[in-house]
Amino acid sequence: MKVLVAYSSATGNTRKVAEAIHLALPDADLCPVGHAPNPAGYDLVFLGCWIDKGLADEAARAYMSKLHGKPVALFATLGAYPDSKYAADCMDAVSELLSACTVVDRFVCQGAIDPKLVEWMKGLPKDHGYGPTTSRKKLWRDAESHPDDADLEAAADWAEGVLAAL
Repeated sequence: MKVLVAYSSATGNTRKVAEAIHLALPDADLCPVGHAPNPAGYDLVFLGCWIDKGLADEAARAYMSKLHGKPVALFATLGAYPDSKYAADCMDAVSELLSACTVVDRFVCQGAIDPKLVEWMKGLPKDHGYGPTTSRKKLWRDAESHPDDADLEAAADWAEGVLAAL
């Protein structure tokens, strides 16, 4: 089976997850979406994105338009907790963007938030959805250490499981 691991990463979080997947699937091709080959020659595409305002980032969305009819294993990083309703809603929204494909499985991982974005959010009013509440500040601190070794191991295990299931 010919496998591609394509990813988009602004701060390095999604790249780390993609690299962990590639370590688990060393015969796969690994590349950022901006340099990813035509997916037509692949049997399976692992596609990684970072979540931007509830959706896949722009570069990942552009690459998604090339994935018609492909089986896709979708992975993403975001600042929110991966078991949160927000994370599930984001993954649902990204999966909907891949309606011309078969999403065979999904993996989401918390990732450190861009420090510039955190600084911007600190300046928002507390009643703003992204404002500096006590729980939001805790989330920012918790996200700083991700993806960690356990996250990367989980991503690798997930990828191996996806490939074994196909």
